[in-house]
Amino acid sequence: MSGHGDDAPSPDELTGVFRVAAVDRTDGTVRYFGEPLVRPDAAVETLRPQFAQSGYSLSLERQPTPPSAGQSGSNPPVRPAGGGVGSPRTQQYALVAEPKDSGGIPWLNVGLLVATVASTLFVGASSWYYIPVADQPLRIFEAWPFVVAMLGVLGIHELGHYAAARYHGVDVTLPYFIPFPSLLGTMGAVINIRGRIPSRRALFDIGVAGPLAGLVATVAVTLVGFTLDPISVPQRVREGGSQYAINFHDPLLMQAIEGFVRTLGVGTAVGPAEAVHPVVFAGWAGMFFTFLNLLPVGQLDGGHIVRAIVGQRQETVAAAVPGGLFALAGFLYLTQDAPPIGFGVWTLWVFWGLLAAGMAYAGPASPTVDEPLDRRRAVLGVATFGLGLACFTPIPFEIVAA
Repeated sequence: MSGHGDDAPSPDELTGVFRVAAVDRTDGTVRYFGEPLVRPDAAVETLRPQFAQSGYSLSLERQPTPPSAGQSGSNPPVRPAGGGVGSPRTQQYALVAEPKDSGGIPWLNVGLLVATVASTLFVGASSWYYIPVADQPLRIFEAWPFVVAMLGVLGIHELGHYAAARYHGVDVTLPYFIPFPSLLGTMGAVINIRGRIPSRRALFDIGVAGPLAGLVATVAVTLVGFTLDPISVPQRVREGGSQYAINFHDPLLMQAIEGFVRTLGVGTAVGPAEAVHPVVFAGWAGMFFTFLNLLPVGQLDGGHIVRAIVGQRQETVAAAVPGGLFALAGFLYLTQDAPPIGFGVWTLWVFWGLLAAGMAYAGPASPTVDEPLDRRRAVLGVATFGLGLACFTPIPFEIVAA
């Protein structure tokens, strides 16, 4: 690739799809100013493979003030395109072709993944398998099922977003895992969308693909977890003198999966000195993360889905989310017994209420072509929120006296 846009498709190659009036090449990015001859999002979909072969990602921008042929600040100046038709003064759109990343090993992604595997192994072994890691460090690898389950759920969620973004030609990074050596071993994973989102359809597909893919993985992990034998809690842990314990409450989806497994006569009931297999907890965490990601606010998956379905009215929906979370926190504060350490689960919803307020203020993603979403996707979006509610419990955990 030349790096100057010289190898991008010529205006003549866009004939029949996009009428080019002027072209600007700046720092390797090529902008074709003009008018689409088909529906705007269809123009991008039609031309994307052609640009991909030349090493470019493609998106469409609206031009509120069309540039003139002699516009300054371009390199080289915007000029009428050979073979193009029309005047630059009537342009409303610009096709934007940006050079794709040349590739190579994503060392930051790899490093974070390795660190997250290490932290999840440590937390899984010490907290969920009750292994004395300090005395028997090599036994840490016995926690590999928990690591595979936890990172598998998170990774498949993010890869769902990644696959949908690549399908729509949106430039996106591979997942960044976040290590955190406490409770879960990780704070999740994220991807960075670097390209423009061309349409509501693309925004919806990218937003919904993560939760649906993650839920499939979560259900599979939970099913497997309930078939595994419970973990024996060592006496040193049961009599360790801890002043409090954390009880986790199951959402409706997990209760349904457990009931299904028990109906089949598979798995063993948890005894008085036992705990569920840690893989089950990985499924619980997957459901909890799914619900939080589906909050219809800002740049969360739920925010993308609602923005794609209802358009600008998403901001009204998002404004109600912090109030709902604060109301839930207040209800729990008034109705739940005081926990032994001074704060309870209500603080979780206060935290997410504050976070949701910030995300609502920042606003949702804005697709380039803001046309209504088709009914089929709207129905899928509503069904996805229904699945998200099945992953919700108002008291996901509580702290009690041991």
